[in-house]
Amino acid sequence: MDKKEGYMVREVYQALTHTAASNLDRTANLVWHKQVPQKVSIVAWKLKDRLPTKLNLQRRGVAQVTDTMCVSGCGEEESAAYLFLYCPVFGAIWQHIRLWIGVNGVDSNNVKDHLLQFIHYSRTSKAHRAFLQLLWLLCVWLVWNERNNRLFKNTETSIEQLLDKAKYHSLWWLKANNITFVYGTQTWWSNPFSCLGIDLPFL
Repeated sequence: MDKKEGYMVREVYQALTHTAASNLDRTANLVWHKQVPQKVSIVAWKLKDRLPTKLNLQRRGVAQVTDTMCVSGCGEEESAAYLFLYCPVFGAIWQHIRLWIGVNGVDSNNVKDHLLQFIHYSRTSKAHRAFLQLLWLLCVWLVWNERNNRLFKNTETSIEQLLDKAKYHSLWWLKANNITFVYGTQTWWSNPFSCLGIDLPFL
């Protein structure tokens, strides 16, 4: 390979890695939110092949994992994408959340795209996007905790109960960071966008 050819190869490599890094940064920054506890953001950050799902542990040889099936009992292997998006039990949280806040949409087939898509259900307001970002991070946190409770504590919470937790925790987080946020659970349960002082998103 001559110098000119080597230079061209390096240029292509640099262009490809720069583009990949740019796309990664776009979602990497979105896992951090000033109204979300850091421990929640860390779980979301680990979704990029760092979360200790059963399948991930087996592939990395970190632990002697022989059972890689999803803890929901659905009969599929527990990867991060499956656990959070495809599982008929855990993945149902997204539709319940959409029904609660009154937006329409479908789920993407990978976690990174799902985050971007969920946040941009609203294209008109930064406040909308910030709230949807908070909800996405919260749902990831709730699903991961529920998965661990089923695996290690042999306890089980229904999706309806997880939705109630999402409503409660989102209100709690917002109140903790805004002393003038005076709405109670009944109003928040019925219309969170109105409590935030923003119009319903146009889709």
